[in-house]
Amino acid sequence: ELLFERKVTFLYERREFLNKLITHEEIKIEDMIYEIRVKQVMLDSDLARLYQCKNGTKEINQAVKNNVNKFPERFSWKLTNEECNIFWSKILTKKRETRGGRYKNPRVFTEQGVAMLATILKTKVATKVSIEIMDAFVAMRYFIKNNLLDQRYINNLVLENRKSINEVKTDVKLLQEAFDKLEEKEINSKIYFNGQIYDAYSNILNIFKDANKSLIIIDGYADNTILDIIRRLKIKIVIITKKDNLLTKQDIEKYNKQYDNLKVVYDNTFHDRYFIIDEDIAYHCGASINRIGYKTFSINLISDEEIKKILINKIKTII
Repeated sequence: ELLFERKVTFLYERREFLNKLITHEEIKIEDMIYEIRVKQVMLDSDLARLYQCKNGTKEINQAVKNNVNKFPERFSWKLTNEECNIFWSKILTKKRETRGGRYKNPRVFTEQGVAMLATILKTKVATKVSIEIMDAFVAMRYFIKNNLLDQRYINNLVLENRKSINEVKTDVKLLQEAFDKLEEKEINSKIYFNGQIYDAYSNILNIFKDANKSLIIIDGYADNTILDIIRRLKIKIVIITKKDNLLTKQDIEKYNKQYDNLKVVYDNTFHDRYFIIDEDIAYHCGASINRIGYKTFSINLISDEEIKKILINKIKTII
């Protein structure tokens, strides 16, 4: 029991320390990041407050409605009634009281959703606040990894605060296992800022090296920069890109004359960039490979099994 109490105390001490590092005037951005569906997200009401939207959440949700193609469910979604019941009652009671008017289930945004929202909103503080929010997401991931703490498990402990002594002992064991496992946990999402060209290229190359059998690259603006990266790989490679781009037939012919492992498929149905490893692992990349490092973007492992399955099956119909 003492060990359990010490480790929970450890969590909140570290949270207080992080609060001092990440603030927006008197607003603690870190306190506005929650974990829902195993993803770190922010509420529409909090974003409306940070972005100083005159019409509050109406302005946020209208922006999403007007640009629905830019907000797939992995970027933003409305909480279900079940999710609302849990989070309003346990965590967000005060926030519900401040929404006012007729109650509606809130919309939440992932890190990518927040970044997309910032490109659409026209408030004066949008750019500045977006940078602070991105810093908060990055700091949260750093905090969780370096303090060896499984955030999902702790959330459950907070919500389920009435346990018998035997259950507490079980929790202590599970918590210790979480500490041990988190030491080996890889960071599956990374963000790169302007100028981090080498770091971004290095990470992409490391992702590609994980492929043992095949690699599929979806990039509508592919050019011979991709060829310089994949020439080190001795596996089957497919590039799905748009017609009449900077990757010429002559480039492809010259490459295959030496390496003979590349197939290029022309298709214009993809807007985003993806990397598929061995038809099993999928990454979303926020920038074309020939432009990485020039603007802030992120590379994220697609952990939702259903979404990953749908994406890979769609790709298989094309190649």
